[in-house]
Amino acid sequence: MQFESFSAFLDMGGYGFYVWLSFGVSTALLLILIVNSVLGHKKVIRNIAVRQQREEKLRQVRNQKKIVSDNVKQPSDTTTSNEASQ
Repeated sequence: MQFESFSAFLDMGGYGFYVWLSFGVSTALLLILIVNSVLGHKKVIRNIAVRQQREEKLRQVRNQKKIVSDNVKQPSDTTTSNEASQ
């Protein structure tokens, strides 16, 4: 479709308001969708990082408890074995 001037192009044969309104709304919705997706992606990545840090701290605590419990068990085991041998 050929237009005689730029204003005729904007007018779109009398339907310009509806054409440009629908174009604007569609563009705005697509931009909102993109921004929402990017922000959601960042939130998920942040939550994964927090969860990994939490799990790493739990692993460290479990390892420390295991080391402490192993150290506590060792002296009592040797005492028990010494008493049994006497």
